[in-house]
Amino acid sequence: MHIGVAYADRFKQVWLTFEIANGSTVAMAIEQSGILQQFDDIDLTRQRVGIFGKITKLDATVNEGDRVEIYRDITADPESVERRDEPRDADD
Repeated sequence: MHIGVAYADRFKQVWLTFEIANGSTVAMAIEQSGILQQFDDIDLTRQRVGIFGKITKLDATVNEGDRVEIYRDITADPESVERRDEPRDADD
């Protein structure tokens, strides 16, 4: 079956698509993708993973067309970061 694995650090975004055997798990997909060799900061013992934005476990089975995502830790506390003003239209 055809799936994808996605990860982004501060400088680079990668989405790898490939074929994997039916019955494969999220962990197997991540390993087979080769993404762990591209990003040495990935630590699956502490980082969350998901499929199409929904948190899941490493032992969850992937399905045809799934996009497995590896999530980074939040680096800024949204409560303490100053809000950026949205640009306004000239008509406002």
